[in-house]
Formats: sequence, C-alpha cells, structure tokens
Amino acid sequence: MAPRRRNKTPLRTSKQDIAAAKRAPQTPQTASSAYRLAYADDEFLTSDDTRGVRFQLEYLKPEFSLRERGIRSTVVLFGGARIPEPGKAAWAARNDKQKRNLERASKYYDEARSFAQYASLTSEALGFRDYVVVTGGGPGVMEAGNRGANDVGAPSIGFNIVLPHEQAPNAYVSPELCFNFHYFATRKIHFLLRAKVVAIFPGGFGTLDEFFETLTLIQTGRMERIPLLLFGMEFWRKVINFEALADAGTISPDDPDLFTVVDTAEEGWDVVRRHYNLPEVELRG
Repeated sequence: MAPRRRNKTPLRTSKQDIAAAKRAPQTPQTASSAYRLAYADDEFLTSDDTRGVRFQLEYLKPEFSLRERGIRSTVVLFGGARIPEPGKAAWAARNDKQKRNLERASKYYDEARSFAQYASLTSEALGFRDYVVVTGGGPGVMEAGNRGANDVGAPSIGFNIVLPHEQAPNAYVSPELCFNFHYFATRKIHFLLRAKVVAIFPGGFGTLDEFFETLTLIQTGRMERIPLLLFGMEFWRKVINFEALADAGTISPDDPDLFTVVDTAEEGWDVVRRHYNLPEVELRG
C-alpha cells in the first residue's frame, strides 16, 4: 500500500512514540500490559470491547487506499470458488456427480474472465477510475474476474477474507489493491459502495448470500437500481424458484425484473453498455 501523505506538524508522531516505548528500560511497570500504548496493544485492539473500533478500521483502510487511487466505481463479480478453469481438475468435488457438474460449470470461468475483460477495457478508456473489476480475491470465478482484468493490463481489486481453511488471494489481484477482512459485514459494504454493476455467477452459500443482499437492498430502495446480472439461466432456474415466491405473494410479481438472467459475457456486458450508454468495446485476441 502506498504511503499516505500527511501534513507536517511540530508534534511527535505515533510511530515515533512506538519506537520510543520499545527503547524504555525494562521494569515491572513498563512490562505491564497497562503501560502499552493503546494503538500498539494487540491484546487491547482485539478485545471484545474494541469490536466497534475494528469495524471502523476495516472500513477505513480500503476506503483510504481506493480514494487515493481515484477509483470511483466498480464492476463486482460474485461466484463460486469451486468452479475450475476449463481443462483443470474439479478440486472441490466430493463425488463423481459433483465432478461432472463442476467440470460442466467451468464454462462460467471463461465467461467471468471475458466479462471482466469487457469491464476493464471500458475502464481503461476512463483512466482506470470507473468500472474497475472487484472480486472476493479467491479462486474459481473470483480468480477468473481478476484474471480477465490482468489479461488486458488493467488493475483489479480483491476483497479477501480470513477463513478457517486457508484461502490465499489469487495471483491475478493487483497487489496494491488486495485487502484482507475479518468481518463479512465490512467486506460487503466495500463490495457495494462503488458498484455500478453486480454480476452473479453460479456458486454456493456465499454467492447466494451476496446475491440476496444486493437484491434486498435494491428491492427496498436502500441502493439505487443498477444492472444486476445472473449468469446461467439453467443453473438459476433450477436453484431458485422465483415464480413460486411471486405466486406465494412473498415477493411482488415484478420483483424478478430487478435482475437480468444472461448466459454469456457479451450478452451481459451489452445489458451494462445499454444501461449506461457506454461505447462498444471489442475483446483483444
């Protein structure tokens, strides 16, 4: 992360005092946890009582960095971490049926990669300030999104999260735009804070959560209506019965109009292009 410019003042900085505290003579008093500077005390900062402070810090760190780089808007790609690149093993499969289905779903890796290329070529013409690709920074569809941006030399963002099982960021996220989160809630805020497009590819619980969070915010007027794309008509019609919800009266009959189901990157980007009156772009190679 690039160093932040600060106005020079005659006052000592917090970094100077941390260094000075480390040089203090070792006595029972200086060795006590009570004596630690509050902002340099990991035990204090990770306590239950400072949870609100940690929420704020997790919001501020990415926010400052994105502002400094002048990133105004993003194209968000959500989708399954378990979907492999075409031709690669379905590493997450637990049985033959899952293996076959995940390998079939690998076509969405290519569609996510191409969709990210469309977004990134549009972003290039705008100085990489708008329509910047953002994903959860992990494998599968997320990797495909960051990879698509990388294919055309564009920066992309990764909002990773610490999970019980190791999930390192994929190799295609721009290192200076790769962030790590503890709280899902703050991560979700950053996903949608600058979103001009949200593209949902086939996935599991996490993808469903992200889709319904976005859909609920739009439905309730808490978020302006933006292109919300569901990739894979066959998958989504099988997984969620929107007609049954409408027939039951638990959603409005026109609520399914809040999103658009598409099958290809070209089809999806055409929805975005027409919504924002963007110029056409052609994929390279």
